Amino acid sequence: MRDDLYHLLNNALSFVMPLLIKSLPVIHFLMGFAIGSLTLAFLIRIILTWYPKINLRSGFWPIIFIPTEPILVATRKIVAPIGGVDVTPIIWVGLLSLFRELFLGQQGLLTQIIF
Repeated sequence: MRDDLYHLLNNALSFVMPLLIKSLPVIHFLMGFAIGSLTLAFLIRIILTWYPKINLRSGFWPIIFIPTEPILVATRKIVAPIGGVDVTPIIWVGLLSLFRELFLGQQGLLTQIIF
């Protein structure tokens, strides 16, 4: 019984693994693009904190505001402003940089599997 289960799982994985391995470069690219885009959006949010009178809901700014604000709202519940300065975008730039390095960097997990 146990041997049959092993062979069943082995056959299922032998079908999935080649597809997964072939799709890894695409996953690598999409993750890099998504992390890079979010990092850029958070960097722009850091700069926009210097200009509090800018309405983020009009003009070009919703492109930056809509993807970042839900993440920042959740983070603001955990990390309060320090001296009246919202540090949550800085925290996310650091976390995204760490994530990018761990998974997509030169010694990253995904990079090591692909190359």
